[in-house]
Amino acid sequence: MNIHHLELFYYVARFGGITEAVRNIPYGIQQPAVSGQVAQLEEFLGVTLFHRRPFELTPPGKKLYNFIQPFFEGLDGIAAELQQGRDGRIRIGASGIILRDHLPELFQVVRRRYKNLKVQLREGYQSDVETMLQKDELDLAVTVLEKKPPPGIRSLPLLELPLVLLAPRDSALTSADQLWKQDRITEALICLPGHESICKHFQEGLMRLGVDWFPSIEASSLDVIGSYVKAGFGIGLSVGVPGRDHGDVKVLALPGFSPVVLGALWRGKPSPVVQVFLDEMQARAKKLGG
Repeated sequence: MNIHHLELFYYVARFGGITEAVRNIPYGIQQPAVSGQVAQLEEFLGVTLFHRRPFELTPPGKKLYNFIQPFFEGLDGIAAELQQGRDGRIRIGASGIILRDHLPELFQVVRRRYKNLKVQLREGYQSDVETMLQKDELDLAVTVLEKKPPPGIRSLPLLELPLVLLAPRDSALTSADQLWKQDRITEALICLPGHESICKHFQEGLMRLGVDWFPSIEASSLDVIGSYVKAGFGIGLSVGVPGRDHGDVKVLALPGFSPVVLGALWRGKPSPVVQVFLDEMQARAKKLGG
């Protein structure tokens, strides 16, 4: 029997159906794939393992589930037992600002418990880190949470970050309202690619105001946006990160614009090292939010 097919059947039997199994399988897999591979298992065995509607294991399905259940449920325990006394390892993906301004302090705390912690850092925005997580190239991602995560991915909201505009220090602007009152905004807008949540929230806010203002410069990171604003290329769209100094630029609030939610993403049950990071991130987010 194909071991992967048995694993999928285990989740289907444990959670009472294919849809619920997809939500709880600790890696990304689509419902048609689960359905097709479990059907292959039934074809190989020549039996029906469960009734679909309403869900119910058949006698052969119960017999197979009782046989494989101890193995799959014991995997986390044996992994933890084998890892006792070994150094931890974690692969983290996040934006450059998070990697630079917030993770170093977390690493200092976690290293007290895992003295020789091995760390791999990957820089990327929401779509990048979600893809890496699904491919098992990351253990933990810190990014903007825009929608329900993909199947097998769990999420933890940490902070709400308000949208802000950055203007050159010598700009005559003192508030964003001065821009909205213009018949046509002439200042160049500098922002991240349009598919990023920050840009989507901003354009939705402009739509509610009846204002048209589209990007003139697309930047790869919030740091690049700040640099171009400082150099006088236009007005930048950013977020108000607690404890972050935007440097020699003006920060203009955007009341009425929906904030973005920063959170953590991971696959399945978190490892001990990932759990420590999640706990510390929650504590730090609570402190920053206060």
